[in-house]
Amino acid sequence: MFTSSKPGAVVVAVALAVLSVACGTSDKNDTGATNAPVGTTAPADPAATTTDAGGAGAPDTTTDPTPDATSDTTPDATTDATPPSDATPDASGGPTEPVERVRDAFATLQATLYESCTPDNCAYFLGRVYDELQGLDRAMKEDPKGPGHFPEPIALIAKLNGELDGDRSFENLKKHQSLLVGTRDKINTWMQGHPDDYR
Repeated sequence: MFTSSKPGAVVVAVALAVLSVACGTSDKNDTGATNAPVGTTAPADPAATTTDAGGAGAPDTTTDPTPDATSDTTPDATTDATPPSDATPDASGGPTEPVERVRDAFATLQATLYESCTPDNCAYFLGRVYDELQGLDRAMKEDPKGPGHFPEPIALIAKLNGELDGDRSFENLKKHQSLLVGTRDKINTWMQGHPDDYR
């Protein structure tokens, strides 16, 4: 250390000496626990290490995902189930009504033989005869024996329907009353002569 007679130089020399002592003390107290050597990286968190030095450490289960109790992946059986249906749908999507047996349809047609077109019930009578003939027509066409067992009644009803042209109004039925009642009577006669075809 040099000496000087100037007071300013003495102050600077003292300040340098204090800094040198402070730096030396800091280096001695540093344990190196927090400073890694230059060119190396700090080790990972020990808690994340899955094996010990001997290779027999237990796996870290803290990283395993916990299943969500609310996320049930089992398909709901109620969403795929199709409710059973007792009714057989027809082409229009509605349930199919059972067709009468031929003998039952013929019996209800025969019941009209005891009625007539009176002023009080003519509309009802003609409408009923028409409906009974249509029911008998359906029954004969759907009969297990086949429509070939009822050729004449089916032909008579087809002729009647052609004349009525789909008009079931009382005015039209009244206009064709003779054909309507005559068709019923002819079918009654034919059925009586072919009992084995409908019983």
